[in-house]
Parts: sequence; C-alpha cells; structure tokens
Amino acid sequence: MTGKERIKRYARELLNMSLDDGRVDPERVEAVLATLEKAPPRNYLSILRAYAKRVARELARGQAVIEYAGGLEDSAAEALAASFSRHYGRAITPIKRPNPDLIAGLRIRVDCDVYEHAVASRLHSLARDVA
Repeated sequence: MTGKERIKRYARELLNMSLDDGRVDPERVEAVLATLEKAPPRNYLSILRAYAKRVARELARGQAVIEYAGGLEDSAAEALAASFSRHYGRAITPIKRPNPDLIAGLRIRVDCDVYEHAVASRLHSLARDVA
C-alpha cells in the first residue's frame, strides 16, 4: 500500500470516528483533533488535509445551498430542504444565499448535484444558440 493510500485510509477512519448517527459531530471532531495534536502521526499535515476534505464533503452531503435572486421565504427554503431530504433519504439542512447574478430564480447545490432554474442560465443558453 502506498503512502497516499494509507493517508486516505487513515483520514477515512478519522471521519468515521467523527460521525454520530451518520452526521458530523463537532465534539467528536474536536476530540479527534486533540488526539492527533497530542500524538502526531507520520505525515501529520497530509493526514489533516485529507481529514479536512472528508469532513467538508460529509458536511456538504447534509446541506442544500439555495442561491436566489430577490427574496426567499424561510418556509419555502424549509419545503425545498424537506423535498431534498425525501429524495436523498437523509436529513438536509437549507442554507440560503442571495445571488443577484441569477436575475431571477434559484440554484440549489446538494453535495455535488446542482439544480438550477434561473433566468441568467436561460439567457446564457439563448445567447449561445443565437451566436
């Protein structure tokens, strides 16, 4: 097994120790980091980088980043999150972010999936088709 594979495996094991009922637990993350700080393993920085990437990815799996132009009611964001929770089969938390570049509409990102229904993307497609 190469060094990179060992680092990835070690980071995966650290992530598993950081999960509580399938979700990242901040207290467990703190405990993992404290343990690593007390007894740093070989390739400490590489392991920390790999672990941080895995934690960030795991957090992104449970979030729906909703970009919108104009206004978005909290109830609408919660309804979207509930819909995505049913679709993905796990709890999804909505995170609202205004984005005036969308002109009108929504862009929703859950993990690596992007759902977009915005005027800006339609105008871009129309301009590309006309040119």
